[in-house]
Amino acid sequence: MLQSEILIVEDDRDLAEIAIDYMEQKGLECLRAGSAEDAFDALYQQPIRLIILDINLPGMNGFQFIEKLRKETQVPVIFISARTSDTDKVKGLMLGGDDYLSKPYSLAELHSRVLALLRRTYGYSVLQPLCFSDIIIDQKSQTVKKAGRPLELTSKMYELLVYLAAHPEEILTKERLFTEIWGYGSESTPSVLAVHIRWLREKIEKNPSNPKHILTVYGKGYRFEE
Repeated sequence: MLQSEILIVEDDRDLAEIAIDYMEQKGLECLRAGSAEDAFDALYQQPIRLIILDINLPGMNGFQFIEKLRKETQVPVIFISARTSDTDKVKGLMLGGDDYLSKPYSLAELHSRVLALLRRTYGYSVLQPLCFSDIIIDQKSQTVKKAGRPLELTSKMYELLVYLAAHPEEILTKERLFTEIWGYGSESTPSVLAVHIRWLREKIEKNPSNPKHILTVYGKGYRFEE
C-alpha cells in the first residue's frame, strides 16, 4: 500500500488503539486523532487515504467535521458511532460520508469495509504486487525491483510510483498527484512533482528522455502506461 495513513478520529483512546493494532496487523498504517481539530492538523501534515470518524467528539462533532472537510477534500470517510438511528445514518451519508458502521462493531467487518472503500476510491488491491514490464512493486515489503535488481527509491518516489502504476491509462492531473502524495496543505511546492517524475523516469525507463511508462499529457498531467 502507499506510505500513507488511515486516520482514526476517536476520542476514546483505548477503543482507537484496539482498532489501530488490528489494522496494522493486517498491513495498514494508521494514526489517531482525539478531536476534529487534531484530525485537521494530521491532514495538513501528511497524505491521508481514508478517515474512520466518530460522531461524538469533544468540541466540533463528526457531522460538523465532515461538513468542513468536504469543502477541502473528498478523502473517503467511514462513520463509526453508537448512534444507530436511521436519521443519524442518513445525515452522515448526506453530509458526505461514504459508509456508516454502528458501535459495537466487529474489527473484521471494519477492516473489510476499509479495504472495499480503498479499492473503490483508489482502484488498487491493497498490498497486492504491481507488475509492469520488468518492474515488480512489492507493496508488503515496500520494495521495487527492475529485472530482479532492487531499486533505491525515496519514500515519495515509491509512493508516486505505486499511485501511478495503480492507475494505468488514466490521465492524472498534477494537482491530484501532488495532493495524493504530498498531502493537502503541504508546505512543498507543486514543482516538486516534476522533479520526482524525472527521478522516477531515470530509475525505471530504458530511455528517460523518451519514456514508455510515465508519459506527460501536456496541459493536464501524466498518464501511466504498462
